Amino acid sequence: MPTSRTGRPPAPRAPGRPAATRLPRQNGVLGFYHRARRSWDRPLTAYYLIFGGSLLITGLGLVMVYSASQITALQMSLPGSYFFRKQLLAAVIGAGLLFAASRMPVKLHRALAYPILAGAVFLMALVQVPGIGVSVNGNQNWIAVGGSFQIQPSEFGKLALVLWGADLLARKQDKRLLTQWKHMLVPLVPAAFLLLGLIMIGGDMGTAIILTAILFGLLWLAGAPTRLFTGVLSVAAVLGLILIKTSPNRMARLQCLGATEPQTGPVDCWQAVHGIYALASGGIFGSGLGASVEKWGQLPEAHTDFIFAVTGEELGLAGTLSVLALFAALGYAGIRVAGRTEDPFVRYAAGGVTTWITAQAVINIGAVLGLLPIAGVPLPLFSYGGSALLPTMFAIGLLIAFARDEPAARAALAMRQPRFGRKRGAGGTGSKRSPRRWNTMRRRASAARSSGER
Repeated sequence: MPTSRTGRPPAPRAPGRPAATRLPRQNGVLGFYHRARRSWDRPLTAYYLIFGGSLLITGLGLVMVYSASQITALQMSLPGSYFFRKQLLAAVIGAGLLFAASRMPVKLHRALAYPILAGAVFLMALVQVPGIGVSVNGNQNWIAVGGSFQIQPSEFGKLALVLWGADLLARKQDKRLLTQWKHMLVPLVPAAFLLLGLIMIGGDMGTAIILTAILFGLLWLAGAPTRLFTGVLSVAAVLGLILIKTSPNRMARLQCLGATEPQTGPVDCWQAVHGIYALASGGIFGSGLGASVEKWGQLPEAHTDFIFAVTGEELGLAGTLSVLALFAALGYAGIRVAGRTEDPFVRYAAGGVTTWITAQAVINIGAVLGLLPIAGVPLPLFSYGGSALLPTMFAIGLLIAFARDEPAARAALAMRQPRFGRKRGAGGTGSKRSPRRWNTMRRRASAARSSGER
């Protein structure tokens, strides 16, 4: 045995650490897929998608409203930026509502359900009072509030049905009553039919379709049996068929599906065909922002119901696909929030809001593409209309609040506190400084942090 210079046996060496085995670095398509998958599964993905997607849709919508409404405003002897300024004001107010809704606790959202429902029903009934209700394009669903400002109470009825229906179903689920079909339908379906009746008295079938979609979305999330779901759907389909058959205007819109000429027999399909013309002339990258031809009096409602057609003409296929991608991301994020929560109210409310925005976007874009009848509903967050923008932005605030309330998302947000700056003590310069806040938040969040993600 070898000895050291002092004659003593050498001390045994501690076993060295085994060499770390490096995983082979993944390059190419497979590596990009795994990196994208890890990024997609982070806790704050839904939060970023909802906030960023809604911000981009609203911002691009303001630009397109300004571009699409200039000619209409000048034809009405108004300044070219008239509609844009009104939409910008609504967007600023809506941003305040979004921020307030995103900071409200879930209990306050549930407490607002009944007041919002009562207010919506009162205003929707007030529309039918002579001298108060205003008729626009043949539909009496508006109330004049002074000057050139009008509100459409039926838009707030969508928000009311989502909040009240989610609170109702959540309370019944807590009491284990949703296994009985009577408790699942009553009073949710009668209240929805009350809102639908008030809307249909004014003749607005487009908004009624969106409200019906919200009702079906809530029933689906509540686990309605197939036979019950099919029964309610059949009743709604029969009522819708009767309403279409008894209205020449609705029958004309149905007959314009697939039309390629503005005049097809006794039915005038001018708006539907010129919407296709606008999309077809845009090409891949469009004719340029502000260079639309169809908005010069050829395309009715260019800044409201058919703003997607003007977007296709000026921004081309690239612009329209970008809008579709933003709505798809928003819909995915809403489904993710609804699927990952344990709170029944959050699940129903998030699912209802996602159904509302997705269904309305599909109906509007489908009508512009000639795949669905023209229902007269705006593109959410994009088309001109403050009455539609305000409740939609409040609903987006709901989704943001729900996305922030997930345990993993709360931990990730706590990790993102400012790392610099110290909190001064109350005793001036000589007082002892308290420890940095970000260290406290980091330790507090370490227990709830999942899989090392931020």
